Amino acid sequence: MAAEQEGLKGGGGAGGGGGGNNSSSSGRNRGGVQRVEGKLRASVEKGDYYEAHQMYRTLFFRSHILLFILPTSMRNWYVADTVLMDIRFDPTKLFAPETWARRYPNKNAKWERPGYFKDLRNTSDRYMSQGKHVEARELMYSGALLFFSHNQQNSAADLSMLVLESLEKSDAKVTDELLDSHTFTAQLGCALSAQNLAKVFSLMDPNSPERVAFVSRALKWSSGGSGKLGHPKLHQLLAITLWKEQNYCESRYHFLHSTDGEGCANMLVEYSSSRGYRSEADMFVAQAVLQFLCLKNKTSALVVFTTYTQKHPSIERGPPFVQPLLNFIWFLLLAVDGGKLTVFTVLCEQYQPSLKRDPMYNEYLDRIGQLFFGVPPKQTSSYGGLLGNLLNSLMVAGEEEDAEDGQEDSSPIELD
Repeated sequence: MAAEQEGLKGGGGAGGGGGGNNSSSSGRNRGGVQRVEGKLRASVEKGDYYEAHQMYRTLFFRSHILLFILPTSMRNWYVADTVLMDIRFDPTKLFAPETWARRYPNKNAKWERPGYFKDLRNTSDRYMSQGKHVEARELMYSGALLFFSHNQQNSAADLSMLVLESLEKSDAKVTDELLDSHTFTAQLGCALSAQNLAKVFSLMDPNSPERVAFVSRALKWSSGGSGKLGHPKLHQLLAITLWKEQNYCESRYHFLHSTDGEGCANMLVEYSSSRGYRSEADMFVAQAVLQFLCLKNKTSALVVFTTYTQKHPSIERGPPFVQPLLNFIWFLLLAVDGGKLTVFTVLCEQYQPSLKRDPMYNEYLDRIGQLFFGVPPKQTSSYGGLLGNLLNSLMVAGEEEDAEDGQEDSSPIELD
């Protein structure tokens, strides 16, 4: 890629020199990006938002063409720009032979070979997976922040999606270390982290559909393709952002899928104190603890309970507590560690008056009984006879398969 990087700034040279030129080439490329970024910033400052937005998109796709598609001998800005004029930002035309043969019929005979553009597509995807799109990714991120600072929400959201598109094409495995701001650069080759994604999220209009699409796509990327609900670190940062916006319901959802029990407890204290009745202070933490247990997160369940009961101004220090529901939760956490079904059963029977305060409590406890005490799932099919038996057998088989794959992802209870 040394010669290819050289071609970014050159007109048509194919040589590129040896390894000694790598650092100077990289420096020139970065300097070129900074100069372009300066011009774009000036356009935005003048109020030429549409022109600047389109130029950002052009640069993103032009970098793709320059690095991954054009032969080295043709790698210059003019060729990339003329191709972009042809495809009009339609990616389906980028690898079409007619796009290239019409404008450059005699430049490269290899274009006439069947399958040549399929190979180019594969090469492009491989290079992108190796993190070769760093400068374009950084440019899109800085451009998004620039548009946000001028309240150009649509343009900023579009560039934010391009950042995610670049990340999605990376083959880097998503881990706790990868999402940390200090190691993200080394592993992905770009100065972006979960904090940066959360910052973009925080700047989006809370009521915009683009924000919903962005967070959904970001969480899907952070799951590493595992089909889970997103990485706990990113959930934590999203939860904190929503907490600052006083969007407590959505913040609670993301805290539940993080590992930050203490942060969740502090948010719930504020939520209960500002929006809830004094008599329902115990119900805020009870729901969170039960939901954490449904997700098999015993550690966070204990932390959120301990922190909440210590910091809430309406709860006297315990245990034991004045509120029976809090005593139930305390005993439940002890029973989960012991794993004795008889203790769990007696506990649920004795505290039924408190558990009837919310009809969802018994639903949660049914799931907790299955996860920690070996209670078989209830058969709730409304069908009778042969059809009912068949459906019940399928449900049991499905739950057994879920248990083999990991019970933490198979909870049928909606944790909203």
